[in-house]
Amino acid sequence: EVGRALVVPRAGTRPTGAELAAHLEGRLARYKIPASFVLVDELPRSGAGKLLKPSLRERYGGPRGSIENEETPRR
Repeated sequence: EVGRALVVPRAGTRPTGAELAAHLEGRLARYKIPASFVLVDELPRSGAGKLLKPSLRERYGGPRGSIENEETPRR
């Protein structure tokens, strides 16, 4: 299973997949670094502030769903 990360970037920034992967190196084991990243404006949350995971799966697909993303080369 190949991982994918949804990222809400800071205002005024648009990091690349390579930049995000480089940021995670040294913080995560190499095999845990996502293969791709998807930049989103916000993550769907419930009224209580909990992340709505079913909404994410529906919108962005499962691990192998086809979405627009930036593939990050493995080193």
